[in-house]
Amino acid sequence: MNRSAGRRLTAAALTVVAVTAGATACSSGEGGDSSKAADSGTYTIWDPYPQFDKGSAWAKLLDDCGTKAGVKVKRTAFDTSDLTNKALLAAQQDNSADVLIVDNPIVSTLAEAGVLTTTDDNKLDTSAVDPNLLAAGQAGGKTYGTPIGANTLALYYNQAVLKKAGVDIASVKDWKTLTAALEKVDKAGEKGITFSAIGTEEGSFQFLPWLWGSGAQLTELASAEAVSALSLWNDWLKKGYAPNSVINNTQTTSWQEFASGDYAFAENGTWQLANAEKAGFDYGVIPVPGAKGGNAAAPTGGEFVTVPVQGETDRYATSQKLVSCLTSGQNLLDTDTTLSYVAPTGEVQDKQVADDAKLKPWVDAVKAAKGRTSDDLGTKYPKISEQMWKAVQSALSGSKSPKDALTAAQSAVK
Repeated sequence: MNRSAGRRLTAAALTVVAVTAGATACSSGEGGDSSKAADSGTYTIWDPYPQFDKGSAWAKLLDDCGTKAGVKVKRTAFDTSDLTNKALLAAQQDNSADVLIVDNPIVSTLAEAGVLTTTDDNKLDTSAVDPNLLAAGQAGGKTYGTPIGANTLALYYNQAVLKKAGVDIASVKDWKTLTAALEKVDKAGEKGITFSAIGTEEGSFQFLPWLWGSGAQLTELASAEAVSALSLWNDWLKKGYAPNSVINNTQTTSWQEFASGDYAFAENGTWQLANAEKAGFDYGVIPVPGAKGGNAAAPTGGEFVTVPVQGETDRYATSQKLVSCLTSGQNLLDTDTTLSYVAPTGEVQDKQVADDAKLKPWVDAVKAAKGRTSDDLGTKYPKISEQMWKAVQSALSGSKSPKDALTAAQSAVK
């Protein structure tokens, strides 16, 4: 895979540059210098974890992997949006990092721009990774890295609220039984379910389990199945099972509502586990149910570890060693524990559950999860997502029926 230093970026890539320009970077490297070190024995790693400083376990792991590979690691940490921008600009200048860790929906943008090598190029072994998680880093039949871990969505529930309402959580198996549970909760004078339906990617992220759980596809937003998913949310608001605040709720404010102890259910993510332990009430977790039962596919969050294209292709062998070190064995377990992620391999997932049984429903949810750019959507996803969250907003605010809102969304996408 060859390219020139002055290679033009694609229109999709330039759009990301325009959107993300102006963000502020944080660095744990020397002076925040993002350029590749001239010393060929130094390999640069860029990551989206500015919360971890030089003394963190994460930074020490990077150094240890460098030592094992016989090189020095120069790490720079950026905010997620700024990292994407920096990666695209660095590629244009033929100055990419040796290893790049990015949010999984961005992989397709970087791949389309020609920024990333494939696993055929860099010889990275991804055979142990769960296929549904690996799919988030695939486009055009090629794989562009490996997941370092995944988070996703599920339903938290308040055991005290359900007990007061006479709801057995084991009875919640599909949309009909979930709605029946919410009806019981409402009749008991308690609050039902909270989630985020805000007009941003967060709103799309939270709607996706219901869209996919209905059997709908992102390419057919106006399908009867998709309409049934939006109608479900819409009916919950009309009946008072969900508060009107969901229209403006972020995932953080939605969690704050649940943490008050007043709600029976909340749709939220793996990242809230520590907060759940501090909430002061007994809680549980179940995967989001599908319309007719089973676990709905929820979208995957989390990052991919990738190897950008280099003018000096002989660097790939060492980069591959670094990536393999970061994403295998005990290192992967330690990293995913630190990040509150579910591991991308069955072997490490089993170890996580053995260490903490409360992770079992999250492992189940991740096994059923799906990448937002999967199904070869790639860079088409952001446009679809924007129209989808607009449709959700239109329906829940009452300005359009679910059917009309999704029909308009599908027309806008096309």
